[in-house]
Amino acid sequence: MKVGVLFSGGKDSAMALYWAQQKHTATCLITLDSENKDSYMFHTDKVEGMPKLAKKLRLPIVFYKTKGEKEKELADLKEAIKQAKELYHIDAVASGAIASSYQKTRVDKICKELGLKSFAPYWHVDPKEYMQEMINLGFKIQIVRVAAEGLDETWLNKYINQKFFDKLLILNKKYHVHLAGEGGEYESLVVDGPIFN
Repeated sequence: MKVGVLFSGGKDSAMALYWAQQKHTATCLITLDSENKDSYMFHTDKVEGMPKLAKKLRLPIVFYKTKGEKEKELADLKEAIKQAKELYHIDAVASGAIASSYQKTRVDKICKELGLKSFAPYWHVDPKEYMQEMINLGFKIQIVRVAAEGLDETWLNKYINQKFFDKLLILNKKYHVHLAGEGGEYESLVVDGPIFN
């Protein structure tokens, strides 16, 4: 099955790409570049660098700009996915949704309207096991934004390795920081790992 991957460069979209590479044929990346830094649907950190990252991944990219207005941005997402379907003949879309029903239900709905399957391979995964899997797989994940009690500027540009994760487990117990950053506690950028040739 040919799969287009919704890709922001963050760890969750990288894991969705990894899944697509292992289970199907990862055919293209689909990235929305939102003007709204507080978009409900799209990650915005470092997204402008995705066309360059796509070259390193050796995958074509549908790079679509959106104003990021709530709900209206969904029409832009639909158009980007439609372009991926027309250009690269994809049968399905994979997303890095873990716990956000807001994102998952909207991607599912758009895919259904376009006659595509929608996959969220790590939906409701155990966050501790999920993060450990990424570390074990050798993903090099950089922290690019923090927004939670216990996470300050000293965490920026650090990498999610075993030492970092052990500290994160402590913060999880103390402040209830989501281990996978699902509440926006932190944002990430994957700079290396098994998704790269």
